[in-house]
Amino acid sequence: MIKFGLIGYPLVHSFSKKYFNRKFDNENIKNVCYQNYELKNINELKSIIEKNPNLRGLNVTIPHKENVIKYLDKIEEKYLNIGAVNVIKIIDNKLFGINTDYEAFKITLKEWLNKKFNGKALILGTGGSSKSVSLALKELNIDHNFVSRSKRKNIFSYKDLSDISIFSNYKLIINTTPLGMYPKINLSPNIPYHLITKNYYLYDLVYNPEMTKFLEKGKIKRAKIKNGLEMLYLQAELSWSYWNKK
Repeated sequence: MIKFGLIGYPLVHSFSKKYFNRKFDNENIKNVCYQNYELKNINELKSIIEKNPNLRGLNVTIPHKENVIKYLDKIEEKYLNIGAVNVIKIIDNKLFGINTDYEAFKITLKEWLNKKFNGKALILGTGGSSKSVSLALKELNIDHNFVSRSKRKNIFSYKDLSDISIFSNYKLIINTTPLGMYPKINLSPNIPYHLITKNYYLYDLVYNPEMTKFLEKGKIKRAKIKNGLEMLYLQAELSWSYWNKK
């Protein structure tokens, strides 16, 4: 049986296994399965591949999107510049990596904004997903800044956002952190929600739960909100296409 799977830690939040196995059933795709491989340490990747000779592809999630790159045999320059990979194809024990997060985010954001948006964006977080989001925003000509727990060159701290003269200049806010993800559903990024108005757009890459505290607080202020579920489905289909590309 041909195998595909997901690596990361923890994986209790992930819908990928359910999504792909349902896809295989619905589309009558035989002799294929999708499994979760919880890896605390990315050094365990080699062992997983050796123990599963029929493994043909992997999705990569938190916290390994960046540190998996050093294990790849080939990666396109675009994805190397992002500095994060979320899909691996395995051919003759060689690993090839791409990033479908970037493509899926770009497509879903463009459709959601629908040319109505002409402002700037804040990216909450500086991890692997934030880099995919940044490239997508650049290609959509949306100026943006990162926000992190500590202030650095060209990066705001969360404390900076309490300044209305800063926060009011960024009407699209994208959460790339795991804050609010199941099971810690009561957490949310520390931004000044009281300053949000109906002119704001909040996009949360988290999809479990579908209504995170981040989105809930935005909805109360009548902001437009979107979770990461559509992006998840799209990046999964892009992964499947990549694994099956000759």
